[in-house]
Amino acid sequence: GPHAGSHVQSSLPASRSCIVSHGSAFSGTHKMLLLVLFALLLLFCNLDVWYFLRGALVFFEALFQPTIGDILAEQSFDGMVLPHDLDYLGHMNNSRYLRECDFARFHHYMRNGLFMASRKLGAKLVVGASTIRYRRSLAFKEVFEIRTKVLGWDEKAFYLEQRFVSKKDSFVSAVMLCRQNVVGTSPETIIEYICKKKIECPEFSEELKHWISFISASSQALRAESGLEHKNK
Repeated sequence: GPHAGSHVQSSLPASRSCIVSHGSAFSGTHKMLLLVLFALLLLFCNLDVWYFLRGALVFFEALFQPTIGDILAEQSFDGMVLPHDLDYLGHMNNSRYLRECDFARFHHYMRNGLFMASRKLGAKLVVGASTIRYRRSLAFKEVFEIRTKVLGWDEKAFYLEQRFVSKKDSFVSAVMLCRQNVVGTSPETIIEYICKKKIECPEFSEELKHWISFISASSQALRAESGLEHKNK
């Protein structure tokens, strides 16, 4: 009797110890999980994580696709309107068009060699101006393609056109003109580096000429407003 009782009493502390041990392990795992979730929350709140992930995806996708030797060739980049693209009206947010254009241009430059050539020459491609015209909204789950092409260049920048074309009826939902400034070298130098010869710039369309004139007039007005024109004289 006493021997059996003492056996039961001695087993109780071991059982409690086991429960406490498991509880401590669970508590530690739970705290670690909360810490990871909190770190991810801070990361997503302070950094546009999806932008960089998408950029990396576009980079590797284009890296393993065949190069396009023609600098002036039009390229297409597929997309679809997802929930995070929507605004309060249920269609694609205006700012998302510009974001998609970023990825389409990056894909375009990767395929035709402009990106790698500019990197090797120590140059940077930065957006100097862009104008977009919306013609018809893109709805949720609507599939589209962005058709990007280089229209021409001058001593400082490339000029591109990007069209959002709906795949359901080929309607041009939006069209954007973009001035891609070249910092550190010139567009002609980059093109000669890629093509190993001098390429003549296509003649600018009247639409593009008007747009470039608008940019120039806007720049002059802002410089005059800030007094820079007077200081440079």
